[in-house]
Amino acid sequence: MSARVLVRAAAERLAAAGVASPEHDAAELLAHVLGTSRSRLPLVDDVDPTSLARYDDLVARRAAREPLQHLTGTAAFRHVEVQVGPGVFVPRPETELLAGWAVDRAREVLAAGESPVVVDLCTGSGVIARSIAEEVPEARVHAVELDPAAHAWAERNLAGTGVDLRLGDLATAFDDLAGQVHVLVSNPPYVPLEAWESVAVEARDHDPHLALFSGDDGLDAIRVLARRGLVLLRPGGVVGVEHADVQGEAAPAVFSDGGRWEEVRDHRDLAGRARYLTARAPR
Repeated sequence: MSARVLVRAAAERLAAAGVASPEHDAAELLAHVLGTSRSRLPLVDDVDPTSLARYDDLVARRAAREPLQHLTGTAAFRHVEVQVGPGVFVPRPETELLAGWAVDRAREVLAAGESPVVVDLCTGSGVIARSIAEEVPEARVHAVELDPAAHAWAERNLAGTGVDLRLGDLATAFDDLAGQVHVLVSNPPYVPLEAWESVAVEARDHDPHLALFSGDDGLDAIRVLARRGLVLLRPGGVVGVEHADVQGEAAPAVFSDGGRWEEVRDHRDLAGRARYLTARAPR
């Protein structure tokens, strides 16, 4: 049976199961099984029985809404690929914008003649920290994760990068860097507890809840970040924080309230949805 026929049948199966991107996922899974790329699948005229059985198993698991990245074991993000699986939050494409913002700010510090100090709070798989370390190798990158299981994934993904990875709480981490950080970045938990039913099955049933939910309004971790940022950042340092699309006003307001943060603004993703906020520490 050709790859084209297999992918078409699998995509129909995934679509019926409610998978958001059935054609992409069906092709990605077959490419994974065959050790090739999606672009080369049209060249495959016949799939051997062993590969076919493995593919059928993976399609069944994806139809049961197991995350695609858990099945392939990896997640692509900007210019890197990280290992993911049970116990760690799967990186989302929309977070690439926040990582890009942090990369740009670190490059600005470098252009000004300083060595950028960057901190990634709630690092999860370590993907933001790794992106910054690879794209701005002159930066001194630090990252922290509270969940031991997620921290173990970050250890694998940050090995050999020079990133200072720690196991700890964002509320107390990096006292030794107080007042020294140029760029603070975080993709924290931000889903309200009451929004449980609205969360995609892949996230709700497979991502660690510690990485998803953050109090009744979803802003508990962001409030901690607003306080901790003032401790860690040097005068004029900047912070970028991802939030839910419905928090385009509420999340920036956490930083605006009290008047201590400057230049608080929100940013939209490529689909026009509110995605992350940025602010500057007092100069």
